[in-house]
Amino acid sequence: MAETDVQKLKEVGLNDQAIHDATQVISYFNYINRVADALDVAKEDFVHEWEKSPPK
Repeated sequence: MAETDVQKLKEVGLNDQAIHDATQVISYFNYINRVADALDVAKEDFVHEWEKSPPK
């Protein structure tokens, strides 16, 4: 992420706190997904792929 990326976020109305919070959440999900992949954690049955239609 570069300063120009931060500037673009500010231009659409995000303040420093919102950018910080979003960065923390996004980073956490990136981290935890890599850990789950490395440990070969099985996907849970109730989680559905975005491309698929929800169960009926």
